[in-house]
Amino acid sequence: MTSSTLSHLRVAIVGAGPAGIYAGNILAGSVAAAGGAVAIDLFESLPAPYGLIRYGVAPDHPRIKGIVTSLHEMLSAGTIRFIGNVEIGRDLALDQLQERYDAVILATGAIRDAALEIPGIELPGSFGAADFVAWYDGHPDVPTEWPLDAAEVAVIGNGNVALDVARVLAKHAVDLRPTEIPDNVLAGLEASAVTDVHVFGRRGPGDIKFTPIELRELGEVPDVDIVVHDEDFTGADPASAPNNQLKVMLRILNGWRTRESAGASRRLHLHFYHSPVEVLGEGRVEGVRFERTEPVGDGTVRGTGEFREIAVQQVYRAVGYYGTPVVDAPFDERAGVISNIEGRVVDSPITGEPGAPVVRGLYATGWIKRGPVGLIGHTKSDAMETIAHLVADAAAGALVAPVIEEDVLALLDEREVAYTTWEGWLALDAHERELGAAHVHARERVKVVPRDEQVAVSRGGALIRS
Repeated sequence: MTSSTLSHLRVAIVGAGPAGIYAGNILAGSVAAAGGAVAIDLFESLPAPYGLIRYGVAPDHPRIKGIVTSLHEMLSAGTIRFIGNVEIGRDLALDQLQERYDAVILATGAIRDAALEIPGIELPGSFGAADFVAWYDGHPDVPTEWPLDAAEVAVIGNGNVALDVARVLAKHAVDLRPTEIPDNVLAGLEASAVTDVHVFGRRGPGDIKFTPIELRELGEVPDVDIVVHDEDFTGADPASAPNNQLKVMLRILNGWRTRESAGASRRLHLHFYHSPVEVLGEGRVEGVRFERTEPVGDGTVRGTGEFREIAVQQVYRAVGYYGTPVVDAPFDERAGVISNIEGRVVDSPITGEPGAPVVRGLYATGWIKRGPVGLIGHTKSDAMETIAHLVADAAAGALVAPVIEEDVLALLDEREVAYTTWEGWLALDAHERELGAAHVHARERVKVVPRDEQVAVSRGGALIRS
C-alpha cells in the first residue's frame, strides 16, 4: 500500500455535531494553509446535521442555538460534503470507510445517560435525562409521547442538563409555544400533571455546575415559585466565592431565600447536600431515599448518617453522559470514550495507555475523545489538537492511501440507503420554517419529528453529489 501525503487527502468524519463540523472546517483550513488539498465527507446517523445543538439544547434557549449560524456557514462553504441518515456499523462498516479514505475521524459524541447505580433505579417511572431531552427536542428515535402523569418529580444532578430538565418540567406549556418545540411535545406538556419539581445535588451551593444566566432565568419562569432551604447554605457566602461566576450564582441563590412565595401553581425546589441512596417503590417509583452530606473542606463531601425519604412519582437522573461507541473501533468501557492518545486512536481497551499501538489513519475528537465535559469552545480547541496530529501524520507519509477510489455514494446507492445531503437539509430547514410561519402561534419553526418524514422532505430536494 502507498502512503498518503497532503497533496490530495480524502477524509471521512463520523458525526455531524459541533465536534465533527469544527474538525472538518479546521482540517480544510490547515491542509489549504500547507499547500495541500482535501476532500471531506461528513457522515451523520440522523437525517439532519448539528447533533446535540439540534437534539440536546432546551428549546427555550435560542441564544445557545445561535451556534447553528456558524456551523451552517461552515457546511455551506462547499468544502465539506454532508451525508446524513447513514449509520456506521449498520449502513457502512468502519473498515469500508478506511478502504475509501486516507483518514477517518470519529466524532460521535455522547448521547446516552451515565449510570446511577443505586437500588430501584430501574423501577417504572425512573428515566435518564438524556432520553427526556431527546423527547422534548424531537429526536426521531424516541417515542413521540412521554408519561407526564406525576405530580411530584425528582431530578438528580447539579449541572446544566439537570437545570434544563427541571425547567422544562416546571414550565407551563404556554410559555414554550414561541419556541421550535415540536407539536407532539407541546401537547404532552399541556397535559402535564407536574406541580412540584425537586432538584437534588450531592454537594453544596458553592459546587453547582450551572451558569449564571441559566440560574437567573430559572427565577423568571412565570407562575413557578423557587424553593430553597436555609440549612443548605452554611458557608455559602458570595464574598468568599473563588470566582465572579460563582459569586453571582450564590447571590442569586441567597436572594431566593428571602423572596416571598407568589402562590404559584408550580414549585421548583432546589436541594443541596443530598446523596441518592435508593429509589423507593413497589412496582413503580414512589420516592427517593437520600443521605444528607456535609462538606469536608477539600471540595468533597461525606455522608452524615442522616437519611431522608422524599415522596415523588418520577425520577430523572442527570448525572452525566456516556460516549457512543462506533462498531469495530477500540472503546474504553470504563471511561466511555474511544481509546486514544491526544486524538490518535490506539488499539487498547484503555484510553491514553502508554505504548498502545496507534491505529493508522483513525482519529477521535469531541466528547467521544475526552469524555462529556466542556462547552463549545473546548470542542473547537479539542478538534485543533486532533487535526494537528492528522496533518502531521499525512505530511510524514504515515497514513495509508485508499485502496478503493469509487465514490462512497455508489456503495450507498447499491445498498439502497436513503442518505440525505446538505441540499436536502436546506429543503427540510425551509419546510420546518414554513410550518412555523403557518402555525396558529406563528413560530420560528416547527420541527419534523418522524425520521421517514424528515428523509422524505430532504430527498425531495436535489441529491447533489459534488
